[in-house]
Amino acid sequence: MNTDIKGRVHLLGDDINTDLNCSSKYLPGRDNAFIAQHAYEQVAPGFASRFKAGDVIVAGKHFGINSSREQAVHIMRMMGVAAIVAPSFGRQFFRNAINNGLPVIECDIAGIADGDEIAIDLAAGSVAVAARNIGRTVAALPSAVQRILAAGGLIAFLQQHPDWKPVEVR
Repeated sequence: MNTDIKGRVHLLGDDINTDLNCSSKYLPGRDNAFIAQHAYEQVAPGFASRFKAGDVIVAGKHFGINSSREQAVHIMRMMGVAAIVAPSFGRQFFRNAINNGLPVIECDIAGIADGDEIAIDLAAGSVAVAARNIGRTVAALPSAVQRILAAGGLIAFLQQHPDWKPVEVR
């Protein structure tokens, strides 16, 4: 995975929970591809049809709250979401995203608008929207997290590094 991400912004609001991305109204009996065609339609009608692989979701605070539903991340990966930028994330969602190779960046989103071109540098810890003269420094993701993302997720990382052992914390 490249640590530099560039894509078009798709803006969502605050408190976007995982049910809005993979609504239980489509379950059971529907596959992820069907559900991906309807992602976020409750808060942004037509969202999935406008979204193109490589685009970036920029959302308000508490993105991914309320559920540990890993399927939400699988659907976003299927849609081609390159990254998600938000001021805060639900902790379970944040970890599910990293475990599945989807970059999530905590950042102030003030001034960023739907349709903007955004540039993210995971290694340097920066988010920029050149057309609006926005440049923000964010905490760079820890190198271990960057390695997991680069591998495509935790399982892929562990398959590539079968002898890897976590550092013991005392």
